[in-house]
Amino acid sequence: MEDKECCVVTAKQMQDIENKIFAQGMPVASLMEKAGLFSSHKIIEEYPLSQYQKVGFIIGCGHNGGDGLVIARELWLKGYEVKLYTPLADKSKDLTAQHLEYARFLHLPFVTTVEELENCDVIIDCLFGFGLNRHITNSLAKDIALINQWEKPVVSIDIPSGIHTDTGKVLGVAIKATLTLCLGLWKLGLFQSPAWEYTGKLVKIDIGIPNNIVTEIINQSPIVKVITREKVKEVLPLPRAVNTHKYRQGNVLLICGSKRYGGASLLAGYGANVSGVGMLTMIVPEFLQPLINSHIPSALVIATPQTTTGVMDFSSLPSIDFSKYSSIVLGMGITREKIPCFPIAEILATPTVLIIDADGFNYLIEDNLRILSQRQSPTILTPHEGEFRRLFPDIDLNLDRLQGLQEASRRINSTILLKGAKTMIAHQGKYNRIIKEGTPALARGG
Repeated sequence: MEDKECCVVTAKQMQDIENKIFAQGMPVASLMEKAGLFSSHKIIEEYPLSQYQKVGFIIGCGHNGGDGLVIARELWLKGYEVKLYTPLADKSKDLTAQHLEYARFLHLPFVTTVEELENCDVIIDCLFGFGLNRHITNSLAKDIALINQWEKPVVSIDIPSGIHTDTGKVLGVAIKATLTLCLGLWKLGLFQSPAWEYTGKLVKIDIGIPNNIVTEIINQSPIVKVITREKVKEVLPLPRAVNTHKYRQGNVLLICGSKRYGGASLLAGYGANVSGVGMLTMIVPEFLQPLINSHIPSALVIATPQTTTGVMDFSSLPSIDFSKYSSIVLGMGITREKIPCFPIAEILATPTVLIIDADGFNYLIEDNLRILSQRQSPTILTPHEGEFRRLFPDIDLNLDRLQGLQEASRRINSTILLKGAKTMIAHQGKYNRIIKEGTPALARGG
């Protein structure tokens, strides 16, 4: 059974899940009440009444608007001053129309223009939910553009209005949220690169969707999951047997460094060392050996001669038995300059885990990409977007970042970790994971 806490769905999958729930007897009104009530609890937590008395709402005509009306009612009952802007009220679905009628009965204040929300402390965006696939135009587009200009805290319910649920594309214009409260299950578009500037902080609101229904629907296609801090804590650090020794805890080989990027070898060595690996060996240009020995004394260093530009030179190095290593990691700081006699063919043929990063991609010409697809041992590539485009120039990540990544991983029968604000991982097009904990602080060398 799939863990719904981490599952990521498309608009169609979410629609199918909701239809299944309703077919089993769950009233739509009950689900809307839960979504609105639990969302209001999170809003109160993030924006307490003592600091944010006035809350403005932009309400749509669908069920997302109905969710917003429940939230508005709950906040009003807690003492908040609310204002409701309902530009699509005359098109409201039945359930949303009922909530509008009840809001009027409670004498919740309605306004006729978005400008009347400007003095509010927080704006709640409930204009469009998941499934929007048309561009927002005319007066609604102007309303959204104006809200974005105010630079106020904005909370979007489920997904920022104007963001495509699956691709994350901006449909003409979109709300720039400070906080997005995703209802029930994570929506794929929230993690696609076009949406990164619009979602703000991402929080999922559990509305009680049964696991078995989620499993039934999402098992019909490749499953996408979010990797959370909690999930990582469950598996790391790995337990060690009492009678273990260093070679049982991993024997890792790093091939890295050059005169220009000497720091890359240190950073790679530090990373490998703190991972818990039992034995670390590093192949670096010989002038870096004293540096590695002084900073990472536990590492075994194989020093190569170097060219006049400070790049490794394997031409006079004795043969290396690559098969004795449990994993080989190459590419960090080796530069784009061609390394003399670099044994890439021998490395690719070695039946061990292979991780390729950074300048290592320069050795993955067309023939070597084909060899990767034939490897039986695990292969992992860790490109950023520019490196990905060099490896797969025919794949357009702008169309659908995850779909493009899946296609590339299938093509080379490997795992690809595509770095970014929301890092995506695909394994042979089947295993798909998203890391949502990215931060701009990572946008730096190393």
